[in-house]
Amino acid sequence: MPEADGARATGTVLDRIVADRRERLAEDRRAIPEVNFAALVSALPGMPADFITRLREGRKAAPLYARLRLIAEIKRASPSKGLFDADLVAADQARAYAAAGASAVSVLTEPSFFRGRIADLRDAREAFGDDSDRPALLRKDFIFDPYQVRESCANGADALLLIVMMLEPAALRDLIALTRAEGLEPLVEVHDEAEVEAALAAGARVIGVNNRDLRTFHEDLSTTERLARLVPSEVTVVAESAIKTAADARRMQAVGVHALLVGEALVTTGDIAEKAHELLLVHDRAHA
Repeated sequence: MPEADGARATGTVLDRIVADRRERLAEDRRAIPEVNFAALVSALPGMPADFITRLREGRKAAPLYARLRLIAEIKRASPSKGLFDADLVAADQARAYAAAGASAVSVLTEPSFFRGRIADLRDAREAFGDDSDRPALLRKDFIFDPYQVRESCANGADALLLIVMMLEPAALRDLIALTRAEGLEPLVEVHDEAEVEAALAAGARVIGVNNRDLRTFHEDLSTTERLARLVPSEVTVVAESAIKTAADARRMQAVGVHALLVGEALVTTGDIAEKAHELLLVHDRAHA
């Protein structure tokens, strides 16, 4: 398996992010060599969580009548929307999401554009201790190098994001294989029909459809409505971005989406549990 940088130019904001990530990656390698990862893994509390099972079956602590699964995102900022919460504490947010019934927690670890850090991932994992019913943890970052995959495992991830648009086809296949070899599952993100085809050809078992156009930042839920029908039933589908209300969630549920990945709506709400239950469509079933 080649130990090479697998990123490619996209003509989008991803190019700036990847360029910055390359510089930081060189610093990360010097600060924490891969030889240290085994010790980091051994110090993690609890056991790994199965990402696909969480997205398909949920947790015992999921709210009664939930019609979808929720991946709740720890997100301080974004390039398109600016700063959400500079003071967000990852461990506290992770606990709040778990209490609200999230099946998984996405931790944005990119520092320059999203104000994340790898320590947020580890803090979230440690926040759950030995809880066998904890949410699965997704590392959301711009991953193009094998070091980042192993770093994710070393800091408590159960899954990680791979973006089809920014990866060479061979690199996508290799990174999917390496991710699974490390005991994690990749969430493979797509934006159009060609990327769905590429994700499936590379062996994706979980496909995330991003409703945000990375060239214009325009958000459109019809992206998921269009692409979800191209995904075989055995592949888990996650709708990402632009999901803010129960009406949005119903649109996603109607086309067979298994889970919603939501950051902004949860980070900015005054009541995480109420917003989570709204997006899980708990009240629909409860009042049916």
